[in-house]
Amino acid sequence: MKEFLRYFLGQGTQEEFANFTLAHFLPLLATVSLILLIRKFKKPLQACKREHWFRYFLAFALIISEMSYYWRLVAVPSLGPNPVDHLPITVCGWAVVFASYMVIGKSQTLFDIVYFWLFSGSVFALLTPTVITYTGPTRFRYYQFWLEHTLGYVAVFYMIFVHNMRPTVRSAVKAYIGLIVLAITAYWANDLIGPGANYLFMARPESTPSILDILPPNFFLRLAIMALAVTALFVVSYLPWYFKDRKAKKAAAVTK
Repeated sequence: MKEFLRYFLGQGTQEEFANFTLAHFLPLLATVSLILLIRKFKKPLQACKREHWFRYFLAFALIISEMSYYWRLVAVPSLGPNPVDHLPITVCGWAVVFASYMVIGKSQTLFDIVYFWLFSGSVFALLTPTVITYTGPTRFRYYQFWLEHTLGYVAVFYMIFVHNMRPTVRSAVKAYIGLIVLAITAYWANDLIGPGANYLFMARPESTPSILDILPPNFFLRLAIMALAVTALFVVSYLPWYFKDRKAKKAAAVTK
């Protein structure tokens, strides 16, 4: 049993996960399927007197998915838990924490932040999940990663479909300011810790294949490109709502 747990909780020395394979696409398909189910059954969920229990369960799953990352590090000291790599200064991590409080309290403010942070930051982790290169489907970290990085999307769409939440331009501004604060914190941590620290991937490209490999190593040029990319993703994330509002205005104008 100890050998199994040591293997299951640990990681390999060679690549066990590859991008754009079945192990990559299955969690994404499962997430999309769950979101579509929520959309299909949104009216029964809205009418359910115990609907809040669905939200509580989702919040619990979000917190467990995030905290189990650190529990694993404590359980397996050979993984090297240290402040260089494992401080809670990540977009994905805070989005998960905010999402858990969002679904419990039906918070519009937290929805605003989570929506834009997921679609402008966490989306990169889904496209190229570089941090699980050495932990494939036979490892705990594989499942923890996908739960942590997909349940936030489930929570956001749950609030959209069941509780009719939506982002606004003010939401985008609020989320952007929050992201700037997190980026400043990451820069400060990278500078304070020194070589080895790479929070928000601001210091350098990762050692494993990632979509961020296209960024230059120069800090200021890297930061400028990342800022432009995030801004563009904020705009793209809001476009569906812009077109929806525009269509509604045209329909209202026709009926007058």
